[in-house]
Amino acid sequence: MSGTRTFAAEVPVARPERTRLWWEIAIVLGLSLGQSAIYSIVTIIDRSTQSTPLSQQTAQVNPSQSNREVFDFLYQVLGNLFPLFAVALVIYLLWQPQRSGFRRIGFDLTRPGRDLGGGLLLFLGIGIPGILFYALTRLLGITVAVQASTLDAHWWTVPVLILAALRAALQEEVIVVGYLFTRLRQLGWGTWTIIVVSALLRGSYHLYQGFGPFVGNAVMGVVFGWAYTRWGRVMPLVVAHTIIDIVSFVGYPLAVAWWPSIFA
Repeated sequence: MSGTRTFAAEVPVARPERTRLWWEIAIVLGLSLGQSAIYSIVTIIDRSTQSTPLSQQTAQVNPSQSNREVFDFLYQVLGNLFPLFAVALVIYLLWQPQRSGFRRIGFDLTRPGRDLGGGLLLFLGIGIPGILFYALTRLLGITVAVQASTLDAHWWTVPVLILAALRAALQEEVIVVGYLFTRLRQLGWGTWTIIVVSALLRGSYHLYQGFGPFVGNAVMGVVFGWAYTRWGRVMPLVVAHTIIDIVSFVGYPLAVAWWPSIFA
């Protein structure tokens, strides 16, 4: 993989420009994962103040939207496609006269082999331990039962779950890493400050699942953020995140069958 050229090449902008960038960041996050973070924080406060313990509560990630198959399918597809407009928006905002928004954050197909290898490495390093950490926090009672998919078995169920995994990967890695790292660097922030803030944001919009997923996703954010500053490319992160979510979503019925006390 390449070094830090893409990320390190971002230089702080002049002070008058910083106000505009702060407004831009606020609008982008308010339309996307920042909104999710606020709802998630309110949700965990609600869950934590109920008489039912967190360990006995559930959270659905890919719930059914209709009891009629054709409309459930349509709602699932639309619900996964429209959030991608926020991804398109940040790529557009990052576009420069001599460099596309895709190239600026390393979200392209110029290095498929290296990106795939890096993605698999991240999956093995953070994805598998993350699943084990979720199981541990379930046993400790600080995480709700996350139902990764409650969709009925249809011909389109697995393709829709794969689409959901890809949508989540694009949302989180392009916006929370590629876009946010670029803008915070332009605002003069240091590398590790950016990594930690981004990681806390990543953890915060998973708080609706409990405190375990908050910690697990924050750690994932630190690792992914460090990898981005080293490689200067978002694509390996998208690959890793997509694989993690496909395993979680598609493998959920098997996990329930094999370990019902943890995943049911």
